[in-house]
Parts: sequence; structure tokens; C-alpha cells
Amino acid sequence: MLGFSEEQIAAFGLSVGLGSFMLYMLFIVGQLAWESKAGKLGTFVIFLGLAFGMLGFVAKYLIQWALDIK
Repeated sequence: MLGFSEEQIAAFGLSVGLGSFMLYMLFIVGQLAWESKAGKLGTFVIFLGLAFGMLGFVAKYLIQWALDIK
């Protein structure tokens, strides 16, 4: 498809597509904290609870990039 292999399309979708979706989710979490008037500690707790799972995905991607693992 347009000169790209299935592996290249999947890698693009995983890195860029899922990365942009994660940024959108952070926006939603921030909006939730703003609308609830959570304060500093409440906002921290909201981000910790709702966005902590994304840290594993980002760490995995960075470790693979740093060690040049495919």
C-alpha cells in the first residue's frame, strides 16, 4: 500500500497514532481536573490515577529506542 510494508504501517500507527491518542487522553484528564476544581493535590491525584498507565507504554518505547531494539 503506497510502497509501505505492513510492518511499517503498524509501527507508524503504534507510535504516532497511539501517542496522539495518549496526548488527547491527557487533555481529557486535565479538563476533568479543571472542571472539578480539584486544586493542586487533587489534580496530581487525578493525573496519577488516570494517566499512570500510559507511563509504561512511553517507557517501553523509550527503552526500545535507546537500546535500538525492534
